[in-house]
Amino acid sequence: MCKPGHISRHARLGAGFASLLWSFTATLAYSQNNEQQCGPVAGKVARAMFTTNIVNREPTDRVLILANDQDRLYFFTDLRQFQGQTISHRWEYDGRVIMQKKFEVKGPRWRVYSVHTLENNKTGRWTAVIADKNNCPIKAVVFEYVDKTAMGSNGSAIINLNNQ
Repeated sequence: MCKPGHISRHARLGAGFASLLWSFTATLAYSQNNEQQCGPVAGKVARAMFTTNIVNREPTDRVLILANDQDRLYFFTDLRQFQGQTISHRWEYDGRVIMQKKFEVKGPRWRVYSVHTLENNKTGRWTAVIADKNNCPIKAVVFEYVDKTAMGSNGSAIINLNNQ
């Protein structure tokens, strides 16, 4: 049972999944209203996630909710069959593009990441959009950046990916 004013981990995860659905819908709307004609892509995004660290070109964890006492976050993607194409990571907050990083994909399996330093007062929904050279979205991933003091103990929901 939760204390008044406390949000359970399950409720926060449910909010994260609702955010993901909203992000997917927003991405579809963006592609339909974009000036460029967006169509199917030849490649596949095998994995895409926010993480607190990258070791040997692999994410160490998967961030769903992050407390604002942590400010450095990575966005990792594992791309398949995009060789010869330009792909970008577009970090968005509050409906605005905060940063964008472009990558030249040089092989059939290409792992890339971008890193962003978050301002602790910019809490709420963040989205990373993987886009093609025409800025058409391929995939979007969201996480919630929360005020640690309002969330109580930890506030973060992070899944460890190490098998140890």
